[in-house]
Amino acid sequence: MKSLEDSEILTQLVTRLSAVRPDTPRQWGTMTAGEMLCHLGDATASVIDAPPAPDTKGSRLLKWFALNVPLAWPRGLKTPASVDPKAGGTKPSDFESDRRRAIEGLRQFAAASAHSLSATHGAFGPMTPKDWYRWAYRHTDHHLRQFGV
Repeated sequence: MKSLEDSEILTQLVTRLSAVRPDTPRQWGTMTAGEMLCHLGDATASVIDAPPAPDTKGSRLLKWFALNVPLAWPRGLKTPASVDPKAGGTKPSDFESDRRRAIEGLRQFAAASAHSLSATHGAFGPMTPKDWYRWAYRHTDHHLRQFGV
């Protein structure tokens, strides 16, 4: 299974992120390419050295399905406000700066120590580092496919 534990996977994601342009059209959803980059940057930042998340049981079945079943994630899921550039997340500014932040976030995520990753995910509940590395790949891939990259 693809995961940020594999440096080649990280390189592939960085290459795909580098292919996104400000005018790359979305295939679904409402985010622009710039908003997607901000969302990815916010999402990785929210997991690394994050304050302790509220204790949540989440759904083990949902987590297993999302991280292990090789089907595309559903389109149109509600984005948490804290990582939604249309709500409380980072608003796009300079496209290249936003891209660098998204890429650097992935690199930091891949290099993060196990104890620096959040212990829980809002919908999935408890997360191991292995879960997080898989999530980071699946989440980034989902949004890159959203833009046909």
